[in-house]
Amino acid sequence: MSIRLHDSLTRELKTLGQREAGTPPVSAQHPFAFYNCGPTVYAPAHIGNFRTFVINDVIRRLLELEFGADQVKHVRNLTDVDDKTIRRAREENRPLAEVTAQWTAKFHADCTALNCLPPHEEPRATDPRFLREQVNMIEVLLEKGNAYRAADGSVYFKVSSFPGYGALSRVKERELQPGAAFTADADEKEDGSDFALWKAWKPDDGPNQWPGPNGAAAGRPGWHIECSAMSKALLGATIDLHTGGVDLLFPHHENEIAQSECCNGTTFARHWYHSEHLLVDGKKMSKSLGNLYTLDDLIAKGFSPMAVRYALLSGHPRKQLNFTLDSLHAAESALEKLRGFREKLCKWAGQSGAAPAGTTPSGRFALVGAALKEDLNTPAALGALFTAISSVHLPTPMEAALDRGAFANVLGALGFDLTLPVGDKVVTPVAITALAEKRWTAKQAKDFAAADALRKELTAAGWAMLDGKDGYKLEPLKK
Repeated sequence: MSIRLHDSLTRELKTLGQREAGTPPVSAQHPFAFYNCGPTVYAPAHIGNFRTFVINDVIRRLLELEFGADQVKHVRNLTDVDDKTIRRAREENRPLAEVTAQWTAKFHADCTALNCLPPHEEPRATDPRFLREQVNMIEVLLEKGNAYRAADGSVYFKVSSFPGYGALSRVKERELQPGAAFTADADEKEDGSDFALWKAWKPDDGPNQWPGPNGAAAGRPGWHIECSAMSKALLGATIDLHTGGVDLLFPHHENEIAQSECCNGTTFARHWYHSEHLLVDGKKMSKSLGNLYTLDDLIAKGFSPMAVRYALLSGHPRKQLNFTLDSLHAAESALEKLRGFREKLCKWAGQSGAAPAGTTPSGRFALVGAALKEDLNTPAALGALFTAISSVHLPTPMEAALDRGAFANVLGALGFDLTLPVGDKVVTPVAITALAEKRWTAKQAKDFAAADALRKELTAAGWAMLDGKDGYKLEPLKK
């Protein structure tokens, strides 16, 4: 059974991996090209962000099961320069790179805790390789007449030059009329619906500026061009699947299509998939309502990251999900049942080990995979999972071995890690996390004396800080 996902452009279910005649099939030489928009690294991601990232992780896992792990290439970008990141650096009087490195490390740590597979490539907007790609694309758009230079040295995309604009989002025609949807930089635009490809430097940007396209001022890339340039550089002009939250559908993804297809002269993405918003206690998340949770907030309340992952998958990705603390309690209970079933399977299988090659599984878990492959119906998959485990009664060792393998496969597809007791996840105290963040920042700034002193404080408090290439993890010292 092939994977079918709703396509946001055609509003239909489509089979993933189908390519037009004359296009190379998915293979090791032409892998399935999967791109999803990553975070803006200026603060911790909240659980609404992570709903999208967890859903993308399940898609990634299904793709690897469908085509093979070596025939899928997954790219997720990091936005490390925009108004938010620059404002945070200015407020904290720190270099932009230091601020974004801190929050990139935190994002990676949270992804690891939620058992999300890392992307094969994670390009940054300020990486010189991709800055050059962004500038190159803008120069092509200028040459083709799809973009223009404004008086201040910025460059804007001319929406009227792309007849297909609005097909993805079904944006109303009145919103694209001259004079509509004006923003703060409207005085520099020819039309209010045009969007920035390159932003000329202004004093609030501080030291953050780079050489612009030919004839443009020094400055920084616009948000939308980042994804078009990075996906092209790493996946090619046409990608198989582009995903993101529904909040990115317009204008971000609409703008990506316009600039990419005008520049490259070909289809940008064969398939678009968007996940819906997350509500908390029936309301939109906001700091003022006190219902905006990060993963650390929920861990501090005693919940395991795996319970958060389970709760985020409990509703259909294309429908709004109401997240509550009660749903986390239910998730912990469900995971406890799954863990208990796994222990029973191991006991029933005894010393039989893995089932011999060629042995036919019982098929009792087949409906789990079928639900996932049919528009990523995660609640139906979870229902099928519990129906399957309730149907197992004192199997023979061979039957248990077969079920154990099938059970492990569906857990892998959903990304559930049951190797730790449910609810026994170590909770890192807020003060320890703060010390670790301070030490990581000092290390990134090459203040090694301060970093060593902070490590000693962590050790004295009973914690080990293990550094990695892109982040760190904390572990309690054994007593």
